[in-house]
Amino acid sequence: MDEARQADPRSGPPSPSASPPSASTALRRPRDYFRALRADLWTVAADPLPPLSRPRRLRWLPHVLVCAVALTLALAGTDEIKNSYHLASGLSTVLGFLQGGAVVLALRRPVPAWWLSLTVTAVSAEAARIAQDGVAYGVSVLPSPAPVSSIRPSWPWTSQGIMACAVVLFLFALRVSVRASIGVLALTALVTYFIQGIQGATSYSPTGLLAVLVFATVVLVGAALRGRREARTQLVEQASLTAEERARRTVLEERSRIARELHDVVAHHMSVISIQAQVAPHLVENPSEELRENLAGIRQNALEALTELRRVLGVLRSEDPQDPYGIGSGTGDAPDSPQPTLARLDALVENTRAAGLTVLTEISGDARPLPPGVELSAYRIIQEALSNALRHAPGSTVRVELTHFPRGVQVRVINSRPQQPVPPSPGAGHGLLGMRERAAMLGGTLVTSETSCGGYAVAAFLPRSRDQGPATVDDLPHPPGPRD
Repeated sequence: MDEARQADPRSGPPSPSASPPSASTALRRPRDYFRALRADLWTVAADPLPPLSRPRRLRWLPHVLVCAVALTLALAGTDEIKNSYHLASGLSTVLGFLQGGAVVLALRRPVPAWWLSLTVTAVSAEAARIAQDGVAYGVSVLPSPAPVSSIRPSWPWTSQGIMACAVVLFLFALRVSVRASIGVLALTALVTYFIQGIQGATSYSPTGLLAVLVFATVVLVGAALRGRREARTQLVEQASLTAEERARRTVLEERSRIARELHDVVAHHMSVISIQAQVAPHLVENPSEELRENLAGIRQNALEALTELRRVLGVLRSEDPQDPYGIGSGTGDAPDSPQPTLARLDALVENTRAAGLTVLTEISGDARPLPPGVELSAYRIIQEALSNALRHAPGSTVRVELTHFPRGVQVRVINSRPQQPVPPSPGAGHGLLGMRERAAMLGGTLVTSETSCGGYAVAAFLPRSRDQGPATVDDLPHPPGPRD
């Protein structure tokens, strides 16, 4: 039964108590760790040491100080290697300046800088050991002077080498992961143990333990500073996200308040208008056919306004503008509220004529299919321009021109001088602002100006696509001419 259960894949994996973990599973995590460490030690991509954010005049001060320390350590290291290990001047100079160069390299490439610093120390220690044994192997060795002091030179790490490698490891721990810093520290300690503990040199004072303690301290400090910097960065990002969320919530609350006020005020009055227009024919004895048509038109306009208002309220209440009703459908337009297009331009003109304006239309050019956003914006611009003419130029003559171009469509709405007294309007110019925003959203242009005859003109050009480049001179809406 147990064998059958283990053979059946539907029975699920065996419990931990049923079979002990294999040796490969137990060694998987150490192998992954060493594989990742090997990748870190051979990776040279690391962010350069960033400058100070403030004060601005001292932003490069850390880099200048590190370069000054590197030059000092190079000169002092050259002198110490030459006098302590009695190596040739050329070799001492090369080793000393390579150790200082590792400090400068750590500003931009901490991983190669550590390799260079450790290699220079190993070569210096090996050359000193060879000089002690009196075997040159091609290394020029200075004759050893008579001892004048009982103090033995430091080996395998010189004092300058300890300081140089400590700076390199500090810059390393500041910008590389903690795992890589611990691995580098362990390899440095292992190389130090191999040189001092296995090879050894009796004529020198061992400094391996002191060097490892100093390196561990600087790595710990560097890792702590790096963790503090990362925590501060995450805190700033979290604070930024919190501020964005707070602003977003404030916007949603304001939109909900506007939607509630629109619903409570505008929707109520439009519903009353629709009901009164429907009931009015029954309150008049033998109403004329013209009265019935006017009342039917009033009711139809009120119902369309309610439909549009319902769509706008859905957009205001929704966090996603593509979800008008805020129900998470994500289908875009509301199914019971189709967006108006230029195909409904005749109905819009007829409604305006029924309100008392004389409207003339002129459509020219080869009509091509337009994107829905362009058609909607063109319709809304014409609708808003006709509404402005109704309010601000009663009794005027309005000419609506729609010109199709290969690159887009041009809309011009021009009204003549008002023939009736103009009542004061409580508007604040939001209609013109909305038209400009619609045109700018599509990458188009909009021009509004008074005409020489005392009227007003609105001209807009809406491109078919924002990716087709800037509009040419022929595409731009031209101002009204003398005939306007």
